[in-house]
Amino acid sequence: MDDLSPEGATWMRAWDPVVSRVGELIDEDRVTFGPDRVEPGAIRRYLEPIELDSAIHTDVEAARRHGWPGIVAPYTSVWSALLPAVWSPERGPLYPEGAGRDAQPAWSPIGDDVVPGAPATSAVFGADLSLEFDRPLLVGERAGAGPRRLVACTPKETRVGRGAFVRFERDVVVESGERVCRMSAEIYLYDPHPAKGADGD
Repeated sequence: MDDLSPEGATWMRAWDPVVSRVGELIDEDRVTFGPDRVEPGAIRRYLEPIELDSAIHTDVEAARRHGWPGIVAPYTSVWSALLPAVWSPERGPLYPEGAGRDAQPAWSPIGDDVVPGAPATSAVFGADLSLEFDRPLLVGERAGAGPRRLVACTPKETRVGRGAFVRFERDVVVESGERVCRMSAEIYLYDPHPAKGADGD
């Protein structure tokens, strides 16, 4: 569905400032820490809905027998320690009254996924995510995300709209600076196609 017409070439060229920065850091070179330290209650609530039965997540002695200094958080729970709260009273409703099924939230904890130099777009969704862990988080630690390094920017028209797939990598660390994992993520920043009427126009 790529548009190679002169008009299409114009919208693709709008992404050139981002493409030219591939390989660079696109954030300030600092770490942004999550709001809370890892604590046993949060781990318990994380384990309950997925029924993950592993004593290293609930029992200090069991964790130590397996070589950990204390209770460890499940690897996949790193997001719950890393991201800020989705909602707060100061921000008001995330979605306006009567918002449709494809409405974008007024604010999102992944809202820092704005890419410097990118043309304005009205929608975004996650396209891919992988995490390569050095170790899990421990109770009492605070997780932080380092700056994003731009890995790729690929302008593309898809069935949902016209925009670009943007991939970046960043490290997740604890307060000592030790890396916990490397994150690779891809998002699609785009403008949706105009909605079609009942007659297909």
